[in-house]
Amino acid sequence: MTITRAEAFLVDLEVETVRTDAVQSFLKQETIFVELETSDGGAGLGYSYTIGTGGTAVLAMLRDHLLPRLVGADARNVEGLWYDLFASTRATTVGAITSLALAAVDTALWDLRCRRAGEPLWRLAGGFRRNVPLYDTEGGWLHLSTDELVAGALASQKAGWPGVKLKVGKPRVHEDVERLHAVRDAVGPALDIMVDANQSMTYPEAKRRAAAFEPLDLSWFEEPLPADDLTGHVRLAASTSIPVAVGESMYSVSQFREYVAAGAAGIVQVDVARIGGITPWLKVAHLAETFNLEVCPHFLMELHVSLTAAVPNGRYVEHIPQLRAITRSEMEISDGHAVAPDAPGLGIDWDRDAIDDRRVS
Repeated sequence: MTITRAEAFLVDLEVETVRTDAVQSFLKQETIFVELETSDGGAGLGYSYTIGTGGTAVLAMLRDHLLPRLVGADARNVEGLWYDLFASTRATTVGAITSLALAAVDTALWDLRCRRAGEPLWRLAGGFRRNVPLYDTEGGWLHLSTDELVAGALASQKAGWPGVKLKVGKPRVHEDVERLHAVRDAVGPALDIMVDANQSMTYPEAKRRAAAFEPLDLSWFEEPLPADDLTGHVRLAASTSIPVAVGESMYSVSQFREYVAAGAAGIVQVDVARIGGITPWLKVAHLAETFNLEVCPHFLMELHVSLTAAVPNGRYVEHIPQLRAITRSEMEISDGHAVAPDAPGLGIDWDRDAIDDRRVS
């Protein structure tokens, strides 16, 4: 099962709706694909992403450094190939560009592995269960009015979804609190409400806002501080009863180890693209399990549904649809749960014509 061809290409996807938080707007999705072919006729397609910048840098890392090392290698040795590619890029690890490039390769290898085995990803990666609770983020962006937040939360509740996430980080504390109170009053106590500050706060400000949020019975306070402020997260987690959620901006298994060992993470939000692929994603999930922590991954619902279903501590999938322009079918949703696809491979029904139409490099 020797790799005979390894190609990378870049596709730009327009955002499906306006998305803003306390620090940025989602400009577009730069989707970096890796396609592999093997000597026995096998093929695998993997991908990674950015939210608007850096896609060509990831593409260059793949074309110039990583993909040439794959040709002639045995595609079955997924762990060995991941380690070899990681070790060959020591000068740029740990870092976002290298991790995103590794993820595109690793997801292609897993797609190939699952197709060869005739099994879906959720089963081959662990096979805990197919259905995972779903929460919505699309109705919670920071630019939306209070009335729009309430309407979005009520719509999610009516659809049977168990949770919603709202962005926080308005200039004044009372603005965040008033918006959150309006939603809580509308939906009652039975719906999970999460909040996300997108790394916008200092420790003193995050502590102040957490205290103001305490009466609202929030399920978690996401990315209150910059991801490299481990000490601040430790202090914040010790000061509030609201679980602190971190992980979407972490790029190594070791970084997660430091956070969970220090008590700085109450919810682990590992992102399969930013951690470097499925291989390290599973390591983080099992690390979290040993600390009795739940995993609620960031974004990429079409891929994360299978990974969250694979592990026993997968709690939630985040609903942000972003691949509909280049897929022929959507993720299945049933009774407020995302359903992991049962087809062999990653389970994403790619529309290759639509992908080719949007190729930019």
